[in-house]
Parts: sequence; C-alpha cells; structure tokens
Amino acid sequence: MSRTVTVGLDGSRESRAAAEWAAVEAELRAVPLKLVQVWELMAKAPLLGAETHRHWTERIPREAAEELRLRHPALDVSIEQLSGSSPAQSLSKVASEAELLVLGSRGMSAVGGFLVGSVGLAVVARAGRPVVLVRAERATDTATVPGPVVLGLDTGTPSESLIEFAFTTAVRRGTAVRVVHGWNPQPYYVYALSADPGFHDTLAQYESTALTEMLHPWREKFPGLEITAESRYGSPAAQLVEASRGASLVVVGRRIRRHGLGAHVGHVTHAVLHHSTAPVAVVPHD
Repeated sequence: MSRTVTVGLDGSRESRAAAEWAAVEAELRAVPLKLVQVWELMAKAPLLGAETHRHWTERIPREAAEELRLRHPALDVSIEQLSGSSPAQSLSKVASEAELLVLGSRGMSAVGGFLVGSVGLAVVARAGRPVVLVRAERATDTATVPGPVVLGLDTGTPSESLIEFAFTTAVRRGTAVRVVHGWNPQPYYVYALSADPGFHDTLAQYESTALTEMLHPWREKFPGLEITAESRYGSPAAQLVEASRGASLVVVGRRIRRHGLGAHVGHVTHAVLHHSTAPVAVVPHD
C-alpha cells in the first residue's frame, strides 16, 4: 500500500468536489494526492470524436491537477490513467493500493462518466481499504469546517478498525466524535414487550451500557478527544442520516464477506450512502 489519498476523476461536478475534499484530506494526512482516471470507458462512449476524446482523457485531469496545485501549493499532486475493462474493478484495485479512495457520490457526465451510483456502490462493496463518497453540494464546507465526525456503531459486531478510523480522523480535523447507535429489538422480544411495557426500558439500559463499555478503552486511548455517544431505539440508518446534518464526515462499516456470495453493502450503509448530507467513509472490516 502506498501512502496516498487517491481520487477517481471523470470531469463531473461531483468528481471535482471529491478531488477538493481529497486534497484537504491529503494535506491533513501529510501524504500525496493522486488523481486517477479510467479512460477506456470514455473511449467507448458513443458519438465521441478524436478531439473530444483527447480533451476528456488529457486536458480535464491536467487542468484539475493545476487547479488543485494553485489552491494547495504544498501538496504533491500526480495523475494516473488506468486501463481495464471494468471501472469498478480498476478503482477497487486503486483503493487497495492507497490509504484512502475518494469518489464523487453521484454524477452523470455528458459522455457517461463512471462515477454513477452503480459503479460507486460496486467499488465500496469490493474495496479492501476505506472509500469516501462526496457530494458536490457540501464538499467545500465539510472539507474545511470542523463539524463532528459521526460514527455509526453496532455494539453486536464492533470493529476496532472502524472506531480507529473515525477517532483518528477527528483528531486530524481537530473536531469531536459523535457515536450513534440505533437499535431494534429482536423479533422474539415482541411478545415480551407487549406483555411487559417495562421491558423496553430494560433493553434500552442494556444497549446504553453496552455502548458505554465498548467506548471506555477508546476514551482512555484518546483522552483529549471530545466523544459523545447516544443509544436510541429505532432505525440506525435514519438516525445516521439525521446526524449527518452539520457533520464533517459520517463513518460506517462494511463487513468483509469471505464466501461465494460476492461483494455486499449492508442495508444501513446503503441507505446512508444515498441519503447522508455529509461525505460518507465506508471502512471494510472482518
């Protein structure tokens, strides 16, 4: 793995916003920034002349790099063009070789740019390293304003790599961490809840205690970091989407599956990617 922040570039407004967000992140990490373009897909786009194709594959990444160097003069910015039949596979390989891959969360360029929902989701589902998806609307604000880092945490399947990513990101940005844990009772608890209304309070206390105990060693590891935690009954996805308002980043996990069913993005992560108003980091974990 090379110590770079890499961004997928297709010329769309969203990918340019992702590049700016990635540039700020690279500065915070004190690592180079790499702009990556998958040009084969563009070459296959219909009705493209030679001049248009040359403009798309050469001028756009060059101009993007020049603009980033002007705004971030101390940043080492490089360009790479990839070959491959599948943009998702190419970008997934790039992700495995970088500290972080940053993509525009949506965007259809005039020639059928590759940073659309299906490809972005495919990369998130396959990548072995963290992937951040950035929307154009708030990219500049969330790259520079120290809103809290929101961490979606499941106490049933905790991941140290997920927590570590969120906490170190907050430290680099000089901001706080807001841990959000949404829970719903298992189906077999329904009868107990209907028979004993107080059972809901018992479950709520159990979930809250579990979250507190899980975060205790992390509070000791990051003594100067402001950490707030909330455990609430209800949809985890809905709570994270609500918490994304004003956040600098939302961090969620993706469990790596090592069986034959292929890549998968969980329903909570899927919902957050589609509805969060802040950039979303998806951290793969066992």
